[in-house]
Amino acid sequence: MKEKPKRYSATLVLPKTLVLVGMMGAGKSSIGWRLARKLGIPFHDTDQEVERAAGCSVADIFETWGEKAFRDAERRVIKRLLSSSTQVVSTGDGAFVDEESRELIKENALSLWLRADPEVLYERVIRRDTRPLLFEGDAKQILDEMVERRYPLYEKADLIVESNDDAHEATVERVMEVLKSHIYD
Repeated sequence: MKEKPKRYSATLVLPKTLVLVGMMGAGKSSIGWRLARKLGIPFHDTDQEVERAAGCSVADIFETWGEKAFRDAERRVIKRLLSSSTQVVSTGDGAFVDEESRELIKENALSLWLRADPEVLYERVIRRDTRPLLFEGDAKQILDEMVERRYPLYEKADLIVESNDDAHEATVERVMEVLKSHIYD
């Protein structure tokens, strides 16, 4: 089968892979695939890649083998993806918290934190039962504690863009503007 030629945005060419980091519910996957489509490059979600390799869901991995096993698998996926061509990668919320994964990303990619207000995050994540870290008690309290611990680490990302309650396309446009400023200015 003949491979389709790559399309690139007339307005932006990424010098290396863009990795989206941030809390669950920040929009990394939904913004990531829209951004990749706009740029004409591949998109990969590390959670989906781990699930594909393991043959089960992230929640099942957490339940059966624990968070450490998931983080190990996630790190291997990140390393594999970063050794490939330029793309947009969405990571799980703990990936950039993991020092080894954060270093891999910092050395091989451009990192962008999709920062969202904790209340916005809560409203987004409470609608789904696919967040294993929130299963162990009061979801709001757990999320608030995670925000407190993780935001200082996410601040180490190369770029930061607000993920508000507006349309996905508005966030994609904010990301594009920040990328253009970073790359061309």
